Amino acid sequence: MRLNNEHGIIVARILILTDPIGKPSYAPRIRYLCDYLSNKGYDITVYTEQIEDNLPFEHTYPINQWRIYRNSWDWALKSLWSLLTDWRNSHFTQLVRQAVGKQSFDLIFCTTFSTFPLPTAAALASEMNIPWIADIRDLDEQIAGAQYQSHRQWFLRPFRKWYSRVNIRRRNRALQSATAVTTVSPWHVQFISRITPAPVTLVYNGFAPETYRFEPVPSPVFTISYIGRLYEFQQDSVTCIQKAVNELNLPDLKLQLIHSGLTTDQVAQEINRSSIMLVFTSRQTHGMMTTKFYEALGCEKPVLCIPSDDGVLAQAISDTNAGLATGNMEQIKTFIRSRYEEWKRNGYTHQNVINKNCFSRLTEAHQFEDCIRHSARL
Repeated sequence: MRLNNEHGIIVARILILTDPIGKPSYAPRIRYLCDYLSNKGYDITVYTEQIEDNLPFEHTYPINQWRIYRNSWDWALKSLWSLLTDWRNSHFTQLVRQAVGKQSFDLIFCTTFSTFPLPTAAALASEMNIPWIADIRDLDEQIAGAQYQSHRQWFLRPFRKWYSRVNIRRRNRALQSATAVTTVSPWHVQFISRITPAPVTLVYNGFAPETYRFEPVPSPVFTISYIGRLYEFQQDSVTCIQKAVNELNLPDLKLQLIHSGLTTDQVAQEINRSSIMLVFTSRQTHGMMTTKFYEALGCEKPVLCIPSDDGVLAQAISDTNAGLATGNMEQIKTFIRSRYEEWKRNGYTHQNVINKNCFSRLTEAHQFEDCIRHSARL
């Protein structure tokens, strides 16, 4: 720590480790936090694996990237070797160790959707004798077979269970030394609390209030939209909404599934042009609260979640009056008809959501800062 005389506040030096920053949204959770901390006077440095040559966003803090794989064959061989020996984490640890040299930090903050680079954070925190925080965005256990990861390791699909067991073991080992853990849903809090002695804090994913806000945009077409990647466990949800739309046979109704290719601003514009935003889930999943729910919440657009997960997502939709979570065909069609009539009257739809600021990224940044200050004893 040191005193910043210009602002009269205590500044902490924070080493931030993150999994790769890439498309489609370039890691909004950690980017928003970094912008917030930097603006508050924290001295932060980010280290990550490089998957793109240039990051298309401005930042006032250094982001250091290393390309670990030269090509697809190199990636396949090193990924297999990492599965056997954890080479990826070991190599990344050595790269960060050499880069930071004799620099001192007050805390390490590590965020990941899986396991990498939690072992790096644990190793460096031990060497530097400083606290570290693990931010866990996903867990292999939240869905059978870790299906949400299958697109990332195509050649490992036949070994998915093995891959999952290895990641879980390495993750749990790293979390034993964490000073604190943050995660994204009440289910995740309960689950992680069973595998680490560290305190676990709920910090939801959310929406950037500067980007995702309600705008009354009239549309000549009643559009039901899904934006985002589709996973194996969501296919039944797609079939369900397609069947509902066909049975309703309403004029001027369009169902669109947009998988990729939109910038953050374009996503916000598309949500505001849409009449209903779809969220696809499954009763096989636990604690999965997709970012698209929060973005629709920020834009105050009706959310139709198919089916209800009978868990934290359905509860959040109910608590915020964001829309409907159900797998019942008649309830789905009734919901669509009611919003269709609203669109016919006004040219657009608007959901009277409540408590949405609880899911603002600004609120979450405050929560992260509280955790950082407590862990580093600032």
